[in-house]
Amino acid sequence: MAIFKILAAVLLVGIVLHLAVSDMVIKSLVESDPAPQIDCASACAVRCQLSSRPNLCHRACGTCCARCNCVPPGTSGNYDVCPCYGNMTTHHGQHKCP
Repeated sequence: MAIFKILAAVLLVGIVLHLAVSDMVIKSLVESDPAPQIDCASACAVRCQLSSRPNLCHRACGTCCARCNCVPPGTSGNYDVCPCYGNMTTHHGQHKCP
């Protein structure tokens, strides 16, 4: 019977320590500084400068930039630099972001 009490005590102490460590990890993740926001307007202006439909391009790029906080360099392609931007699709399965 004494062994069960000792095992229960060890298990209880282990659970309490696990919860304490988990709480510290969660607090450090929540309190960490978020990534700095980029200037979506200027990044999209560069991205859409050669577009045949600049208003549509700016609107789509602005939405994608706000969600991903990233715009790939250049006027097209380079989706590997910003995977979130490159993986967004419309309801029809086409690239959402220019």
